[in-house]
Amino acid sequence: MHKNIREKRFSYGKMRKLCYTKGMKRQNHALHLKDLFRQQAEQIPDLTAVKYQEPAGSGEITCVTYRQLYDDICKRAAEIAGSGLSAAGIPAGGESQTAEAKGEGALSQADVSPTEGIIVDGSYASVIEIFAANAAGLTVVMMEPLADPGLMKKRLAATDVNRLWTWGSVQEISSGPVRGKENRILFFTSGTTESARAVILTGDSLLASAYNGTADLPLTTDDTLLCMLPLFHVFGFVCGLLWGLVNGACVALGRGERHMMDDLAFFHPTVVSLVPVLFEFLLKKNLFNEELQTILIGAGGCPKESIEMAQHKGIRVCFGYGLTETSSGVAISVSGDPYAMQVCVEDKVTITGEGEILVESPACMMEGYYRNPEATEAVLKDGILHTGDIGFLDSGGKLHITGRIKDILVLPDGTKIFLPEYEAILARALPDLQVACGEENGEVILYYYGDMSEHEVERVLHGLMGLMPRGHQVRRIVRRQEPIPRNAAGKIVRSRLQI
Repeated sequence: MHKNIREKRFSYGKMRKLCYTKGMKRQNHALHLKDLFRQQAEQIPDLTAVKYQEPAGSGEITCVTYRQLYDDICKRAAEIAGSGLSAAGIPAGGESQTAEAKGEGALSQADVSPTEGIIVDGSYASVIEIFAANAAGLTVVMMEPLADPGLMKKRLAATDVNRLWTWGSVQEISSGPVRGKENRILFFTSGTTESARAVILTGDSLLASAYNGTADLPLTTDDTLLCMLPLFHVFGFVCGLLWGLVNGACVALGRGERHMMDDLAFFHPTVVSLVPVLFEFLLKKNLFNEELQTILIGAGGCPKESIEMAQHKGIRVCFGYGLTETSSGVAISVSGDPYAMQVCVEDKVTITGEGEILVESPACMMEGYYRNPEATEAVLKDGILHTGDIGFLDSGGKLHITGRIKDILVLPDGTKIFLPEYEAILARALPDLQVACGEENGEVILYYYGDMSEHEVERVLHGLMGLMPRGHQVRRIVRRQEPIPRNAAGKIVRSRLQI
């Protein structure tokens, strides 16, 4: 049965025509996520939308058609709507609990909705829950599985989550005010534990982002996109899931970290999205399957030698640039130099005199950081996002990324560390020392000046590092013979730390 479906994919893929040019939307764009699934169910009902294996490592592959995917979303959305809270966020038979309704400002019922946190474990059920909750009018907060319980509690409170979906069950966790807004989907930025912010996106902005990338790098119904990246990050959600679904391709849901070494051989994808560290791991282990034609890399760069090794295998390597704040993609490389990226059709990029990349993207831009207007105003000014990234536009209008504003460290897995905040934490633990941080070979380095030995510093930091994500932990300690270099304004001169 699956073979026949693949044959249909090929014929449909050849018939499909993209009508998407600069400044003009693709003719068959869906406006909302629920419109997308209805549209695909009507146009390609019998093609496989999603395939997965649950439990991982045992049993047959389950193939879900676009018709069944739509039906599953509709069924779950109806269950959510009938669970006691309407899409407007008003308890069945009750009065509005919104703060605004209690005299803090007036909003219509359409402006508020209950908020559901979803533990996004990558399962088919979690995918259905995301789309169904959105269709039912709930605000959705994408939550990381296996997160520290304390951090989870803080994030639930910070986003006013009323109910939490976890591995198939829903727990009511708050009877407080309903503050959500219909169609919102919140993603946390990939910053440090304390600095990560909840970014307000919408189903519409995420869908627009998927179409945005498709304009330059389309898939066909003959493609299988392997989703190996976590869906609670916007790059994984848009480029590991929505990218395939808007093109009528088949999305294979990866089976988690235990199966990263064999998922490519198991699902036989033609396309996969990866972060640099995973790309290089799979490449060095020679784990790319024969059917693989295209790799999309985001969240950082890779050595030229690694790219050439993949190309030698006949694999097309493309790079994408985007941010959580822009619903993922801003630019993408499609030919020639993989680091020279074509700015996506919905976006406008300009470069400041200091080299900072500014992005204007009305269709894909965030509404802001949730309940954090100060942070929003600091980066989003008159609809233009100040990215903190450094780059340039070449003579052909292609975007090149050359670095980051110095106070932000970007690690190979795509996570970010806001250095002043990180260094303040370290300084509190080491009050008698001057401290600063840097990065080398993807690892965080602590530079310090003072009278403690490196062994003593390591002992003091041992407990603190255990509270931080593994990728954010200090891996090397360097004792300087001179004070930490600073400029006249007192800021650390990071270019001189290694001298």
